[in-house]
Amino acid sequence: MREKEFRIKGMHCASCVSVIERSVKKQKGVESISVNLALENASVKYDPALIAEKDIEKVIESRGYKVIKDSDKRDAQKEALFKFIFALVFTLPVFILSMFVSAGTIPYQAYIIWLLATPVQFVTGFEFYKKTIDALKSFSASMDTLVALGTSAAYFYSVYLIFAGHPHHLYFETSCVLITVILLGRYLEAAAKKKAADSIQKLIDFAPKTAVVIRNGKEETIITNEIEKGDIIVLKPGDKAAVDGVVTQGESSIDESIVTGESMPAAKKPGDKVMAGSINKEGILFFRAEKVGLETTLARMIVLVERAQASKPPVQKLADTVSAYFVPAVIIIAIITFIIWMASGNPFETALSAAVAVLVVACPCALGLATPAAVIVASGLAAKSGILARDASALELAGKAKNVVFDKTGTITEGKPAVTDMETFDVNQAKKEEVMKIFYYLEKNSGHPLALAITEFAAPALSGTPALTAENFKNFPGRGVEGIINGKKYYIGSMKFIEEAGADITGCAGKIMEMEQSGKTLVILSDGKNCLGFAAAQDPVKKDSSEAVKLLKEMGITVHMVTGDNERTAAAAGRQTGIENITAAVMPEGKIKAVENLKKNGVVIFAGDGINDAPALASADVGAAFASGADIASEAGNVVLMKNSPLDVVKLIQISRLTVKKVKQNLFWAFIYNIVGIPVAALGLLNPMIAGTAMAFSSVSVLLNSLSMQRSQRKKMRS
Repeated sequence: MREKEFRIKGMHCASCVSVIERSVKKQKGVESISVNLALENASVKYDPALIAEKDIEKVIESRGYKVIKDSDKRDAQKEALFKFIFALVFTLPVFILSMFVSAGTIPYQAYIIWLLATPVQFVTGFEFYKKTIDALKSFSASMDTLVALGTSAAYFYSVYLIFAGHPHHLYFETSCVLITVILLGRYLEAAAKKKAADSIQKLIDFAPKTAVVIRNGKEETIITNEIEKGDIIVLKPGDKAAVDGVVTQGESSIDESIVTGESMPAAKKPGDKVMAGSINKEGILFFRAEKVGLETTLARMIVLVERAQASKPPVQKLADTVSAYFVPAVIIIAIITFIIWMASGNPFETALSAAVAVLVVACPCALGLATPAAVIVASGLAAKSGILARDASALELAGKAKNVVFDKTGTITEGKPAVTDMETFDVNQAKKEEVMKIFYYLEKNSGHPLALAITEFAAPALSGTPALTAENFKNFPGRGVEGIINGKKYYIGSMKFIEEAGADITGCAGKIMEMEQSGKTLVILSDGKNCLGFAAAQDPVKKDSSEAVKLLKEMGITVHMVTGDNERTAAAAGRQTGIENITAAVMPEGKIKAVENLKKNGVVIFAGDGINDAPALASADVGAAFASGADIASEAGNVVLMKNSPLDVVKLIQISRLTVKKVKQNLFWAFIYNIVGIPVAALGLLNPMIAGTAMAFSSVSVLLNSLSMQRSQRKKMRS
């Protein structure tokens, strides 16, 4: 069996996915096919002895889609924008001449309108006709079929009226406006798909392109793909690990936040694991490559994001769902209407007028606008609140959320350590200012994030005091520092580091345990004999996290925290925010598992900011990414929270609930319009001109109802 990925252009909805999967899967030799709408590709597993790659391409293209070759990677977003602008250039004068200039005011006015409408109908509208024909081959129908049907009825009946000598009630503007509005939607859709593809590419780009390895006793720079298992890799300060491995020599601290989300760098020594994508902060490390290529942690994360995006259930637009039944029904009703009127002895024009009225009144303007009109208004409301929704599904699904899952670091918390306490131990009665000065003047020589937090905390209190000089400064990566101040040697670091320096920790062990149990990280100051003082640091909880959790609970939503951080730190953050459901010390796979388990009980929103959150953001029904985080997180999520506040998750849900309410109202009126309008038209009580006016009124009513969301949201915010 061989597996091949095909890049496909022209998919717009779930029915497109269904048509391709059904057509390819029934071919002899094809074992399976998985179509990814977001990434515009299809992964096909097939037997090359029974079916060739070209044959699979032919099947896909026979259904109206285009298989993109490497030599033909045109930008779909730019192409969609060009089509929309082209249609708009012709539609604007058609609309103005039809709606604001009385018939006959300009010589040959009807012919000018006809001339301008034709490129819109048959150049930019060609794709609707092609998709309709291809859909008929597979006995299916979609929104393209509705558009082709409705616009053709309006266009060709207008042409008939011109030749019949009645150029006063034309419907060219109806077909032009509908095609142009839908092309605008296709452009926005292409932009969203490009973002989805970019999220994968940015994760791929995060991996280093080269690495330094030891070969034949010398350092050699090679490309990452050439690394073999067993190679010894040199990781200097600032370097990213290209593969997974185990440290063989050296000590350092490594930033693993890309994978774990842990804000504190992890100490590494011989025997410890190094993960691809992690960044060396201090000393030089030598590690042996154990997992290369697709086996690395970073590569697995890429696969996780791709799978999550592929498995995410697409939101089915009701218009697409009913089109399979609605379109044939309308055609049959129109044909029956024409036959009955002719059989009753009525003139051809009368029978045609009634049949066309049925088709025009059934034109899916209101049905097609019902969801996007509400979503467009809702997107504007959300943007004003700093909430950027990438696609309509987020605004439709967020309000149905049963569970909200927060990452900890950078989401619930600020994402960087801050010193909360700097004190002396009672056993030595050292002065607090002295302890603070020693901490400050020793740690200012270190680039460790915790050292930066200590100096930032102590600097204001020491302003104006005499400076001290640290001599013989030494840094022990991942453990601590030492130096001489005023002729006396001092040590700052972990409890183990202080013990190794010879200090007696008996008198300070109780205080150390108390601080650590509260979720704080401690560094201890010692003179090599006694513990002189300590600095306690913590990733502080954001000021509005507790309020957000409280409001979510009041809305009937269960709140969870899933983090790669340790259980003690996660529990401390949970106590401060009121989150009881906590899963700690998990890798990205664990976050996805937690999300997938919760999805069995309803819609899940996942909020995060780190690269390690990208798979979970893509897996969740709604992925809310904080803008302050990594680019890959923003791209993997379908909502970006610009203010980086957990309260924005609450606002997103409120706006979503209002959006869904308006969508349901819009769809109700759109269906009522068709249910009433079609039989009235079939009875001859609605000529095409009135049918067109009624159709336009239904569209306007949908737009006005959608715009009323702005007033509703303002009232909600004031209350």
